[in-house]
Formats: sequence, structure tokens, C-alpha cells
Amino acid sequence: MNSTFSPIKTTKTKALVINALFIALTLVATMFINLKLPIMGNGGLIHLGNVPLFIAAFVFGKKTGAVAGAFGMGLFDLISGWTAWAPFTFVIVGAMGFLAGLISEKLPGKRVLVNTIAVVVALLIKVVGYYFTEVILYGNWILPFGSIPGNVMQVVIAGIIVIPLVGRLNKRNILV
Repeated sequence: MNSTFSPIKTTKTKALVINALFIALTLVATMFINLKLPIMGNGGLIHLGNVPLFIAAFVFGKKTGAVAGAFGMGLFDLISGWTAWAPFTFVIVGAMGFLAGLISEKLPGKRVLVNTIAVVVALLIKVVGYYFTEVILYGNWILPFGSIPGNVMQVVIAGIIVIPLVGRLNKRNILV
């Protein structure tokens, strides 16, 4: 029998696996569950990558939310031709996941209300972050306004899907 078993290693392994899983889920949901809309702003991309991002943040916490968002969507940008966006996405979506998870962890109250507040904060981060990213990339203060509806739609749809889903997952202890 092996006497070198350590529960700390198991915990670290579990965290690594969960982070890797949510990076992969976020990447896949961003890459394959999307709709490219040339009429929206700057060729808007509506995707469901925020769904696993919010699940990660609300169920597993701020670190997993940040890792899933930063690496999952950052990798999407790198491998799909949006390479110039990757460093901005890494920071913006990582911050979305971190703050959504932090709010969900720390704010007392009914989970539905708390998670809704977390989604609204993430929405504000996304809209403001990508607005200034487009200002930097395009050198124009007006053009980025066209991307706001698509960014809002992405986060709102994800919130509508995730908030009731996370409540059910937590009640049944499915993921934890």
C-alpha cells in the first residue's frame, strides 16, 4: 500500500482538472456555438462562451471563473484569427469571471439576486472593456458603439441560461 497519499495533492489535482475542463468548455462554447452577424457593429460575434464562464464562477469560485474566461476566450482569439484581441480578451474576460465569482462568493442574500448582480457587473466590464479595446485597435471613438448591442446580448443570454441552471446544480450538489 502506498503511504505517500496526500489529500492536498488530490485537492490540487481536482482544481487543475476543473480549471482545465472549464477552459475547454468556454473555448468550445465560444468557437462552435456562435453566430456571426455582419450587420452588428464591427462584424459582431454572438457566442455562448459566457455560459461555462458563469457556471465556473458561480459554482467553483472567482479563480476558476477568471481562469475559464481568460484562457478559454483568449485561446479562441488566438486560434480563430482574432489574435490582436487576445491580450485584451484575456484581461477583460478574466476580470469578468473573477468579479462574477467574487460577488457570488462574498455577497449575502438570495443566490438568484446575487448572481444577477454578478452578471450585471460582468456585463459592465465587457461593454466598457471592449469599447476601449476597439478605441485602441480602430483609433475611433464612435465605431465601438456598434459592438455594444452584441456584447450586451452575449452576457444577457448567458445570464438567462446560467442563473436558473446554477440554482438547480447547487441544490442537487451535481458539480460540487
